[in-house]
Amino acid sequence: MRAKALRPASQRTENAQMTVSSAPAPTIILSAPQLAENIGAVARVMANFGLEELRLVNPRDGWPQDRAWASASGADWPLDGAKVFSSVADAAADLKVVFATTARPRELQLPVMTPREAAGELAGRVAAGQKVGLLFGAERAGLETADVALCQAVVTVPVDPRFHSLNLAQAVALTAYEWRLTQSAGPPPKFRDGPEPADHAAMMGLYGHLESELDAAGFFHPPEKRPSMIQNLRSALGRASFSDQEVRTFRGVVTALSRGRGRVLDKLARQKAEREAGGAAEPPET
Repeated sequence: MRAKALRPASQRTENAQMTVSSAPAPTIILSAPQLAENIGAVARVMANFGLEELRLVNPRDGWPQDRAWASASGADWPLDGAKVFSSVADAAADLKVVFATTARPRELQLPVMTPREAAGELAGRVAAGQKVGLLFGAERAGLETADVALCQAVVTVPVDPRFHSLNLAQAVALTAYEWRLTQSAGPPPKFRDGPEPADHAAMMGLYGHLESELDAAGFFHPPEKRPSMIQNLRSALGRASFSDQEVRTFRGVVTALSRGRGRVLDKLARQKAEREAGGAAEPPET
């Protein structure tokens, strides 16, 4: 038996319009989840990484629960469509492949994978048109061995053996993140797009400006090392791939520093002149 859960009326927003991905993705199955807050946190993770279908097996406090929507921080659609089942077997009935996530070794002859390996395998299955799922156990006790035996592989996170317990949402996040990487290579476009690098002429102008000021400050010492020092400076600045605006900013910094040095030198010269003038004005001793 299964029933589709309706979103609690107290949590509805009339104008909320969410755009969700239509690309096939693994179904998330939570077996005997204890806290509604953790279910909400799982829904938030699912929304982060493009997973939509959530199935609950015998949630301890029943379903739906307002606290789940509160914890989801607006990631409502996995909760709105969540389905409740009476057993793991029922929850996985229409899935071709289900991987169980667990930190405890089992006396079962099942392949054991990391989240990255599992994501790659599931991506291949999805590409072949198969429906797949990831099974997670209860917060306190994890999965029953009988439920793990229904699965085709075990997924385990290589955590520090001194403390291998993961929060439910953390476990889902790790596997969901690895799944996401199989669907998109590299960072989102808005992080890749940036200003074009400055042209060669602009960079040569920056090099010349900086080197002339360093010459005036006596930086290139000993003189015979000047060519190699200039080469190192240009190499370091070139790796930065400055934009035109960054070149202008950097040249402004060089100008400000050189003017500051000039004011200090002028002040020192005036102080020296004043001391010399004061000494010349003193009457000779008799």
